[in-house]
Order: sequence, then C-alpha cells, then structure tokens
Amino acid sequence: MTDRDKDRIDPELESDLGAEFDLRGDQLQQELEAAREDAAKHLDAAQRVQAEFENFRRRTMREMEETRKRAGQRIVEELLPVLDNLERAIDHTVAGGDLEHLLKGVELVHQQLTDVFTKEGVEVLDPFGEFFDPNIHQAIGQREDTEVPEGTVVEVFQKGYALGGKVVRPAMVIVSAGGPARKE
Repeated sequence: MTDRDKDRIDPELESDLGAEFDLRGDQLQQELEAAREDAAKHLDAAQRVQAEFENFRRRTMREMEETRKRAGQRIVEELLPVLDNLERAIDHTVAGGDLEHLLKGVELVHQQLTDVFTKEGVEVLDPFGEFFDPNIHQAIGQREDTEVPEGTVVEVFQKGYALGGKVVRPAMVIVSAGGPARKE
C-alpha cells in the first residue's frame, strides 16, 4: 500500500476492522472505491434523467401553449367572415336599405355563426318541453301551469351551449309548477 493510498483510507473503516484491515485493507479499499465510482455514475445518470425530464416538461408546456394559440387563431379566422357580413348588413341599413333586407342579412349572419359553432362541436341546449335538469339548465323562475308535468321547462329565456359534453353556458329557463307529477 502506497502513502497515497493510506491518505485515502477511511479512518472509520480502519478502526472498525482493526487487525483484519491490515490483512484485507487493500481489497476493501478497492471495493470502496468501486462502490464510490458506481455511486457517482448513478448520480450522474439520475441528474441527466432529471434534466431531460425538465426539458421535456418545458417543451410540452410550450407546445400546449402553441396549440392553444393556434386553436384560438383558427376560430377567429372562421368568425371573421361572420363579422364582415354583420358589418355589411349595418352599412347597408345606414346607407338607406330597408329593414326587410336587414332582417334577412342578420338571419344569414346568425346561420353562418351557428355553422361555425357546429363545425367546432358546440351543441345548442334549447330545452323547451324537457324536464328541468340542474346540470344543464339554470332556473330563473317558475310558472303555474296545471297542463304540463311539474318541473317541465315551459320557457327558454336564453339558450345554453355545450362543448365536448361540458356545459359552457347553461340554458336559462322558466320551470312549471302546480301540474301533475312527472311520469318516469
């Protein structure tokens, strides 16, 4: 054993082993060094994996943000012709056009907007005559009506909308009261 090796010997190991250290010291020292090298390799590998994961996480976040921006851009691009047609209808009316043409123009713009919603997977919730469902409807009042089963939507104040099965806006409705019990 060289003087350099003696400087690197773990004093605790030497005191624990006592006389056995003199017999097996070099072998134990080599095993200790090998274990330290393995530990350093494993630490290095773990640090690399951690850095790769952090890079992956950042890249995924950037891609998600980019996807969100592109989706918003696509919808805006689809809505721009609707806005253009609405502006044409307003300009036509301001220039002295008649109300009948304005109404037709607004109806066409409404249809165009509805088509964009349909293309994007938006579902219209128009529950007139259906049984009130608090998951997709918002009751804003009740009306006495003995002709329809209790809890039936008798007026839709404002339609609701759902996207991908999730309610974006519940339908605002008036619900019947005082009628016969609903048959299941």
